[in-house]
Amino acid sequence: MHWPAVLAAGSPSDPTAPTTKPVTLDDAQKSATEAAGWVEENWSTWLAIGLRILLIVIIASVLRVLVRRALTKLIDRMNRSAQAVEGTALGGLLVNAERRRQRSEAIGSVLRSVASFLILGTAALMVLGVLNIDLAPLLASAGVAGVAIGFGARNLVTDFLSGVFMILEDQYGVGDSIDAGVASGEVVEVGLRVTKLRGDNGEIWYVRNGEIKRIGNLSQGWATAAVDVQVRPTEDLDRVRAAITEAAESMAKAEPWNERLWGPVEVLGLNEVLLDSMVIRVSAKTMPGKALGVERELRWRIKRSLDAAGIRIVGGTPLPAPDAPTDPTSAVAAPSALNNPTSPQSLATAPIPPGQSLSK
Repeated sequence: MHWPAVLAAGSPSDPTAPTTKPVTLDDAQKSATEAAGWVEENWSTWLAIGLRILLIVIIASVLRVLVRRALTKLIDRMNRSAQAVEGTALGGLLVNAERRRQRSEAIGSVLRSVASFLILGTAALMVLGVLNIDLAPLLASAGVAGVAIGFGARNLVTDFLSGVFMILEDQYGVGDSIDAGVASGEVVEVGLRVTKLRGDNGEIWYVRNGEIKRIGNLSQGWATAAVDVQVRPTEDLDRVRAAITEAAESMAKAEPWNERLWGPVEVLGLNEVLLDSMVIRVSAKTMPGKALGVERELRWRIKRSLDAAGIRIVGGTPLPAPDAPTDPTSAVAAPSALNNPTSPQSLATAPIPPGQSLSK
């Protein structure tokens, strides 16, 4: 049985109209049978591919969750150990909780991001391989794109890598006083791209990590407080040493200087001997970041001790010279030829009398 002829496109009377072959039930049944056979032949392959993709996705997801959870537990353990040390006697001197917390969080964020990228990227490549997709053009395109992005964002990449190594090496942290070359001050925040510093006048400096070529950390280990005492060259050195030692011993016993001083105040000796003065160097090992305050307090106490001992400190503007008798002739002007009215100079400057003709 055939379909009606009206299904054919165009009019039968039009010789130029295209004609199509009528579709019969036998042809439709044959096409359906062929499609069913093709599906029956390939369904096992499709099922195997789907199961492999599903297995790859499940394994990648589970592995990603496990790795991120392990990294999170590691960071939490680091924070708990820092808090435990903070409660001890030396905890406040050796551990900065905010610094350790921020450093551990930054390291954890970097490690989690790197782990997720590696796991998910590997899973995506494995899925494409299961689908029989040629990965060579894709990898070549990704390599070219990576090179282009690297050249375009080289400063950003430099800042990021520099920040990662600064954090991993613990070059500085929150609360440290550093000299970064381009700026100096107290570290407020340490990021992977930018380090935030607070200057001496309260200003905030945003320094890119890639611009930091050298770092001077003033808050690690210990610091040195150095004071120069300048006295007259006629003073007795033993009396000067005794006065300075007395001031240093009283300072070492007072609060809070007994905690900020990590060693005895030492009189190193004469640093300079000049015609009108001599300089004695005094030094002490202090808590990091506290050297400036110790120097100010030490100068204060040394000055009071020297005043009590009758020893005069020399410094600043030079001492005035003793008064000398004044010369009585110093205020007398030098003699002048104009004082004599009959001198040629006075006659030359005299005014011409009125009515006198200058012509002969």
